[in-house]
Amino acid sequence: MKDKKRKGILGLIGPGFITAALVLGPGSLAIGSKIGANYEFRLLWVVPICILFMAAFTIVSTRIGLSSKQTLIELIREKYGNTICIVIGVGLFIVAASFQAGNSIGAGMVFGEMFNVSPVPWIIAFSVIAIILLFFKSFFKILEKIMIGMVVLMLVSFVLTLIISKPNISLLIQQFDFELPSGSEFLALALVASSFSIAGAFYQSYLVQEKGWDKSDSKSHERESLSGVFILGIITATVMLVAASVLYPQGIQVNSAAEMGKALEPVFGSYATVIFMFGLFAASFSSLIGNATLGGVLLSDALNIGRKLESQKVRYVIMSVILIGAAVAIIFGNLPIQLIIMAQGFTIIVVPVIGFMIFMIARDRAAKHLFKLSTTLNVIMILGLAMLVLLAGANTYNIFIK
Repeated sequence: MKDKKRKGILGLIGPGFITAALVLGPGSLAIGSKIGANYEFRLLWVVPICILFMAAFTIVSTRIGLSSKQTLIELIREKYGNTICIVIGVGLFIVAASFQAGNSIGAGMVFGEMFNVSPVPWIIAFSVIAIILLFFKSFFKILEKIMIGMVVLMLVSFVLTLIISKPNISLLIQQFDFELPSGSEFLALALVASSFSIAGAFYQSYLVQEKGWDKSDSKSHERESLSGVFILGIITATVMLVAASVLYPQGIQVNSAAEMGKALEPVFGSYATVIFMFGLFAASFSSLIGNATLGGVLLSDALNIGRKLESQKVRYVIMSVILIGAAVAIIFGNLPIQLIIMAQGFTIIVVPVIGFMIFMIARDRAAKHLFKLSTTLNVIMILGLAMLVLLAGANTYNIFIK
C-alpha cells in the first residue's frame, strides 16, 4: 500500500517538475530577484493571485484536451473560422519568441559573466545544440532529468537561504496590502506575464493529447497538470522572499546575473554566484527548448502545417523560434536583465484574446455536457480575463504612449 502511494506521489511530482523546468526561465528569476531587491515584500501578493488564475485556465485546458481528439486550435477553427486561428497562432508564436529572447540571453550570459567574455558565442552554441536535439528524440529524457535536477538544486538553495536569512514575518504581513508601490507597475506586469502564462495553459491541452490521456482518470490528470503550476509559484515566491531578505537590505538593485547570485551568499559564501549561474543556465536552456516547441507547434497547427514533432515542417517552425530568440539576444545582449523583463512584459499585450478563446471553447464544450464548468471556475476565469485586459491596456500605454 505504501509503495503504491509513494509511486502515486512520484508520478504527480515528476511531470510537475518537468513543466517547471520547461516554463521556469531566466525571466522568472530576474523578475523575482529584481522585485524583491527593489520593493522588498510589497509585490508578493501578486504571486498567489496569478497562480490561482493560471490554475483555473490550466484545469480548463486539461479538460478540453481530455474531451476531444481535436486540438484546441482545431476546435477554435471549427467554431470561429480560420482567420482567428491564424491570429491566435501568430500571437502565441510572438509570445514564445518574446520569451525565447530571454531564454537565449540567460543561457549565454551565464558563461559570458562567469568567464568575463562576450555572451554571443555561447548564445550561438547553445542555440545550435538546441536545434540538434530536435532531431534526436532520445536526448530529451536525459535532458529532462538534468533540468529537473537543476531546478531542484535551485529551489533547495533558495529555500535554505530563505531559512538562514530569517525574513521579517511581521513586515511581510504588513506589506501584504494589495497595493502597487510607485514605479513598480512595469515590473508587476512582467511578474504577471511570467507567473500567469496563458500560452502555457493553452499548450496544456496539447500535452494531454500527446500523453494519450483519456477521461477515465480525469481528476488525477488535473492534479498532475496543476503540480507544475504550484511548483512555479513556489519557486517565484521563494526567489522574491530571498531577494527581499538578502539583497534589499544591501541596496543591490539586480542589474546583472552576478548580482542575482549574491542572494545565495548566506548559504554558499563566495561560491554563491557560481551555483546560481549553474541553476540559471539549467532554467534557461530547458526553457529554451520547451518554449520553442510550444511556439512552433502551435503556429504550425494554426497554419495547418501539422502538430507532430516528427514532421520536418513543424521542426523548421520550432527552429525559427530558436533562431529569432538567438538573433534578438545577440542584438540586445548589452542589456540582458532589462531585455528579459521587457520581453516578458510585452507578452501581456497579446494574451487576452488567447485567454478569451480558451474560456469560450470551454463554455461551449461544457454546454454540450462534455465536462462540467463550475460557477467558481467561471468566476475565476472571468476575473483572470479582466486582469489580463486591464494589464494589457496599462502595458500598451507604458510601451507606446507614455
